[in-house]
Amino acid sequence: MADSFTETFMMNQQLFLFLFLVFNSISSCTIAQQNYPGIVGCDESDATGPSPAFLYTCNGQELSCQTFLIFISRPPYESVTNISLLMSSNPDELAWINNVTVLTVFPTNKEVIVPVNCSCQGQYYQANTTFRVTDTDAKTYYDIANYVYEGLGTCNSLQRSNQHGEFDLAPGTDLLVPLRCACPTRNQTTRGTKYLLTYLVNLGDSIGDVSDRFNVSEETINAANGLKDDSTIFADTTFLIPLSTQPSSAQTIVHENPPADSPTSPTVLNPGKRKSKKKLYQVLGVAAACSLLVLSTIILAAVFLPYKKRSGKVVGENQDKANQAFPEDLRVEIASFEQVLKLYDFEETNKATDNFSSANRIKGSVYRGVFSGEVLAVKKMRRYIQEEVNILKKINHFNLINLQGACENCGRWYLVFEYMENGSLREWLSGDCLGGTGSWTRRIQIALDVANGLHYLHSFTEPAYVHKDIKSSNILLNSDLRAKIANFSLARAALTDPAGSTTYVVGTRGYIAPEYVETGQVTPKIDVYAFGVVLLELITGKTAVFIKDGKEILLSSAVISIMEKKNNEAELALFVDPCLRGRDGIEFAVRVAKVSVACLTQEPSRRPSIEEVVSSMLKIQIDLQKLSSSGSLSPDSLSGHSSTTS
Repeated sequence: MADSFTETFMMNQQLFLFLFLVFNSISSCTIAQQNYPGIVGCDESDATGPSPAFLYTCNGQELSCQTFLIFISRPPYESVTNISLLMSSNPDELAWINNVTVLTVFPTNKEVIVPVNCSCQGQYYQANTTFRVTDTDAKTYYDIANYVYEGLGTCNSLQRSNQHGEFDLAPGTDLLVPLRCACPTRNQTTRGTKYLLTYLVNLGDSIGDVSDRFNVSEETINAANGLKDDSTIFADTTFLIPLSTQPSSAQTIVHENPPADSPTSPTVLNPGKRKSKKKLYQVLGVAAACSLLVLSTIILAAVFLPYKKRSGKVVGENQDKANQAFPEDLRVEIASFEQVLKLYDFEETNKATDNFSSANRIKGSVYRGVFSGEVLAVKKMRRYIQEEVNILKKINHFNLINLQGACENCGRWYLVFEYMENGSLREWLSGDCLGGTGSWTRRIQIALDVANGLHYLHSFTEPAYVHKDIKSSNILLNSDLRAKIANFSLARAALTDPAGSTTYVVGTRGYIAPEYVETGQVTPKIDVYAFGVVLLELITGKTAVFIKDGKEILLSSAVISIMEKKNNEAELALFVDPCLRGRDGIEFAVRVAKVSVACLTQEPSRRPSIEEVVSSMLKIQIDLQKLSSSGSLSPDSLSGHSSTTS
């Protein structure tokens, strides 16, 4: 009896301590959206919590809200029209909130209030806009983030949201630009905050002046940004101002000092000495409320824990740890994975990959890891993962890569996938002919695997999904050379209205369907188009864009040109991968090329559905098997040991 009492007492003691620590942790998270990050650079590490590389943490009460940004007018972004286009803001709303007309041109260095829709995307809030690089623009992500958008976006967030290299931003390049914004937390809403204004710091600013202009206490601003009274704030960076009403043009000013040429000049915003009994009472009141909430939590836990234990519903220690590590919105997304998706500790992941050593690097940001004897692939994520996880949790097909688990460490996410021993299709096609690449049987099977995976995405998920980035480097091969489609970072639900469009176009040159470039249409037919290019890679072994006579040639254009000729069979034979040039293989090359050309039809409505493509490829496979069993087809073409290798 005494032993039982002692055990219960010790267990409750540990529970009380745990709840106290959890409460303090939760309180510190919900008071502020993020800790003020300071100066932002392109090479900032994201290993110390919410960092400049990301936007503001999704710990608000709502997943989306209307919010406001402060932008400093300067040529050529000094009119209502130009600022609205730059920020993807409604010009009528922008004019109204600034008490001007849509034809207004603001004075240089005037603060302009920009209304935007802010939404949670992954772990962080952002307001998306698009930017097209021109001849007169700065040519790097750093310049665009800090000079064009004045620090309202960051270099790292631009890099994570776009596939172009930092120095590959040629004129005409369209970029997705995530702008910093946030929605109020439940704690802030309870205190009367309705909006969080993203304020751009200028030389000469002080927190005291800003708090006076916007009628917000310095303490409230500090709390919203995780600042201390003596914190240093830098010019051309942002912090949040909690507002109980919409901002007014009367609260904006024209700055005497122009924004800094570069975000490297620190200015200390002195919060001042305005202390009062009111602050003391506020502190005491908050402390009392916190103590009362802690006491209430402890009492409730003490009352209900024994019942939960008896009913077998006490959550395990590992689950508690996982819940602390994973944001609520993402935990909701992966809830249905509880039987198959493991939440890995970072220590376990780090050990499995030998501290992400170069020896374990598979390619890019993907590493080989050994978890309890099982070989898996660990991918460092550079983008928001919520949408990708949301899709992966809904799909279950042999020809789609299987997500095994996830890991989070200091704001960086890692996804753990099944390991594909033979790498990507692109790598395999570039290999030696004796490695099996010369087998028509294998290549047709790979094509069917990809088509079947797409068929499942397009027809058997709800909603139907479009991968948007089908290419040979996103097709992985297992130990049996069976293909699985990977990398769902760009995948989106298919448009029910073909006339609809996305706001920006992303993809890989050589695979992008013409209607997607022209109108942004996201339909299954853009995957069919890209699959047509993959078929040509399987036939020719060439990349989607290859060099001939010193010039870049689109593989699709070259083969279409050949197939339009009367003697296409003879000319195509010269274009076929040398590993496949057996004496009987040209018939299959022509048949596969015809399927490819159909997929590459310019008009999407005239392209076959992926279901029709599967049917055509099955017929080719059956005929191939018949010839194989009858001995009519060259053994070299089947086995991959072609006598012609150059």
